[in-house]
This record gives sequence, C-alpha cells and structure tokens, in this order.
Amino acid sequence: MENAFAKISFPLETESDLDRLIDEAGNASAVLIGEATHGTSEFYQWRAKITQRLIADKGFNFIAVEGDWPDCYRINNFVKDPGDPQKTAHQVLHGFNRWPTWLWANFEVQDFIEWLASYNKDLPPELKVGFYGLDIYSLWQSLSVAVKYVEEAMPQAAQVARRAYRCFEPCRHNIEGYAWQNPSIPESCEDEVVRLLSTLEHLPPMPSQNTREEKFNAEQNALVAVDAEHYYRIMLRGDPEAWNTRDEHMASTFFKLMDFYEGAVEPKGIIWAHNTHIGDARATEMTDIGEFNIGEVIRGQLGMDRTYIIGFATYEGSIIAADDWDAPMKVMPLPPAVHGSWEHDFHQFEPKDKLVIFSLDREVAKAFSDRKGQREVGVVYDPDAEFANYVPTALSNCYDSLLYIEKTSPVHPIHMKAEVKGPPETYPSAT
Repeated sequence: MENAFAKISFPLETESDLDRLIDEAGNASAVLIGEATHGTSEFYQWRAKITQRLIADKGFNFIAVEGDWPDCYRINNFVKDPGDPQKTAHQVLHGFNRWPTWLWANFEVQDFIEWLASYNKDLPPELKVGFYGLDIYSLWQSLSVAVKYVEEAMPQAAQVARRAYRCFEPCRHNIEGYAWQNPSIPESCEDEVVRLLSTLEHLPPMPSQNTREEKFNAEQNALVAVDAEHYYRIMLRGDPEAWNTRDEHMASTFFKLMDFYEGAVEPKGIIWAHNTHIGDARATEMTDIGEFNIGEVIRGQLGMDRTYIIGFATYEGSIIAADDWDAPMKVMPLPPAVHGSWEHDFHQFEPKDKLVIFSLDREVAKAFSDRKGQREVGVVYDPDAEFANYVPTALSNCYDSLLYIEKTSPVHPIHMKAEVKGPPETYPSAT
C-alpha cells in the first residue's frame, strides 16, 4: 500500500499544488468537497482555494453548503449585489445565530465571500456565482419568508399562506416542541405547507428587478417547510429514516439549483458539506444499515464522470466543537489518530500534508479500497471517546481525491470572544 500511496500522492503546500486536482475535477458538473470535522481551519481554507480555482478556471456557477437556506440566501444576496456600502461580509455572517453558529459564521468563510463578492462585481447578473444553503432545519424562518412572498405577490391567495403559518403558531420558535407534541394533534401541518408550496409554484413572478430568483427563493423556502415538517416529526421519534430524509432534501435542493442555472450558462455546482454527507455512502457501513447520502444520490443520477468527490482527513491537532448539543463552542484537542485507521496509515507513510488523487490511476487506487476506519467528527465531540468517531470506509471508492493534513488547527468563529479566537492575522495559511 505504501508504494501505491507514493504513486498517487503529492505534496500539499501551496495553491499551485492543486493544479492536478483542478484538472481532474474541472470537467465534472458537480464537485462535492468535504471536511472531516466541522471545526478545522485548514479544511475551510483549502476548500475555499479549490472552489476559487473551480469558479475562476473551470466556470462553476454556484456553491451549495450544509447550511440553512434563509441564512445562506443572505450571503447569496451579498455576493451578487453588496448594495449597501455599510453592509459587510462580517455583518452578514454575524446574523447566523442558530447553533452551531461557527459552521458558517467564521473568518475563513468571511474571507471567501469577500473574494466571491469581488469576483462577481463586474459580471452580468446571469453570470454571477451564487451561494445557497442545502439544509432542512430552518422550518419557521423559511415558512415566514414563503408566507410573506405569497401575501405580497397574490393577496387573494394569502389565506392559504396564513393557514400554514397559524398551524405552527402554538409551537412558534419551538419546532422541536412541535415534533414532540404532534402525536396529540389530530392532523399534522403537512397538508397546509404542501398547499402553500403548490400555491407558490403556480404564482407568476413578482414585478421587480430580480423576479426569477426571488420567486425561486420563496418556492425553496416553502419546500424546506414541507420537508422539515416531516423531518422533525420522524427525527425526534428516533426514526432511522430521518438521516435519509435530510440528505434526500439536500440532494434535491442541489438539483433544483442545477435546473435554476440551466439556460444562461452550463450549470456546474459545488457542494460544501461534511465527509459523511458527500463521500459515497456505498463505500461505508452506512449502506449496511440502509442509509444513503448526498454523494451516493448525485453519483447515481449524474454518473461517475460528471461527479467529483473530494474528502479531507487529519492525523491530529485541535478543533472547535461542543460537549453537547446547544452547549457553548470551545477549542478541543484532536488526539493522534488511532492505530489501524487511514489517518494513522498516512502518518506512517509520511507525516506531511498530502494530496491523494485516486482518480489519476484507478488500478493503483484499489490499494485503498478495503474498509478501514476514517475519523469523522461532528459538532459534538468528546476527545475521551475518540474511538467512536471512526467510520469503516473504502477510501478510494468513497472519494475521487483526499486532502490529508498532518496537523490541524481550530476554525476562527466570528461569535467567539477575541481573546479566545485570536486575530485574523493568526490564521494558519493555506498558501
């Protein structure tokens, strides 16, 4: 295996080291870029560098991330038309107030969206690169946006929108409460939100400057409300289908974005999400328990030639995470990878940052097709239970490429106190 590693791995030190990867990924219609934790600075930085190259050199036209649609749509508006000169990228990201805030409200993302706004500045509207959210958690916020649009676009249909809104009113701002209480409610709110979505789909665009995207935004918010209503009901009952419901929604949202960008340009999209969402589930134990993910769905629909998946891994370092759900974020140690894991193997081969490109030689890459533990850390992390974070993964079947970072550092959250976060100039550099 060490000889195989030497044939398809390359130093990862400067942006120019990405050239082979960009050549391999650039002809795909969908490039999925992961992260092995939700709190590692280097993952965010390298993911941004790859994305910048794909946009500037290969014509990709939107980014869709594992984040809430309404919050990310504010980023979309900022990067396409900053408008108010007093409104900054920092202010836009500071508005991300749903836990875990650090996923997108961090200085690494701020640097990227400032770059994207600058890139878009002189482009015609149809060529501006967009930024969107894929996730399902924003039920109340999305419902409010959709209702407001219907009320303004067609007042005679507003009663349909208000019925959906009123259905959730008893559990306002407490969607988890809705999910728990729902068994005692004779009818769920599903019918109301489905009617709202149907109403939106049959509305003409509003007479304004960016009508097509505004209508698309309202429709997508209504769809989030439809799918989230179902997701919350089954998730809090422990239904194993909750994972599939969420990833199916995220994959469906990506394809809706592809359709939205069809016409003026060739649609080419980039996804940012955790490895467990973008790596092909069929290469992991997920498939053994009936779970699928975004990577499997998109590869299945577009095919291997039009899909390119990039994973991340690290041997050791420190991260931003929390002890429990809704607990305060903090810097945590990430101990050396356990013996027998892929990360431990890469450390043994050569303890340096590496770019491993399985797609360069699929025959050589078969050396990495056994299922072996790959570390996957979420927003909740216990360093003392490190062994529980390894997912048996056939690495070369799961990803087309992998960026291995020997030692990583925490992401820099916007909402964390400065004395803990450190100033932006302390960022570890990806270039």
